[in-house]
Amino acid sequence: MEWADEAIVLGAKPFGESKAIAEVFARGHGRYGGVVHGGLGKTMRPVLQAGNVVRAGWKARLSEQLGFFSPLELMTPHASRLFDDAVSLAGLSSAVALIRGTSAERQAYPQLYDALLVLIEALGAEVWPALYARFELGLLAEMGYGLDLARCALTGATEDLAYVSPRSGRAACAEAGAPFADKLIRLPPFLVRSDAAIETGDVADALALAGYFLERRLYDQKGEGLPEARRRLIERLGFAGRL
Repeated sequence: MEWADEAIVLGAKPFGESKAIAEVFARGHGRYGGVVHGGLGKTMRPVLQAGNVVRAGWKARLSEQLGFFSPLELMTPHASRLFDDAVSLAGLSSAVALIRGTSAERQAYPQLYDALLVLIEALGAEVWPALYARFELGLLAEMGYGLDLARCALTGATEDLAYVSPRSGRAACAEAGAPFADKLIRLPPFLVRSDAAIETGDVADALALAGYFLERRLYDQKGEGLPEARRRLIERLGFAGRL
């Protein structure tokens, strides 16, 4: 069995004296692991950094085997671009941890791949924390737990949406939700309207919203908490005044 595809490197670890086991997220094939011969050498080590886009070829005698990557060719070296940006690197690490923790192995998620690529390409830009929050909500949707933010669950209104129910994941407008505000989760306007300005506190509220549903609908089912990398990201965004 073999395939070739564009992929994003999720990480790698040593395997023997000179080999590495790499994990990639391929657009048409999903999350795959495989042996990389010479993966610890000077040529391949920079290629196997998380966030890099590669052209990957995967081969194995049987589909259930670990297999190996050949070729694994660097297309876009995002890791080196972000090397000196600790906050953006934290965003990359958190996104990678979520992909690893929620996606099924060897199952294609082309829309999620595209969303991850857009996020990686935006890292370093001013707007990327907001894009990261959108990425988390998109991941929820890809896993079958998308939120209904199109209209108010109480009135059907599509304007002035301000809250989300923690039970149903459905939106509520400001007027209808106000009496229950202490039991609802704030919905930042930029998650509903692409033209909405991003105010101080909006990214924090968006991450709180996504984190609530990620934890309860995905991680609690596995008996796990949210990845530590995500906690570090929020901490770094806070220190940098980006929330």
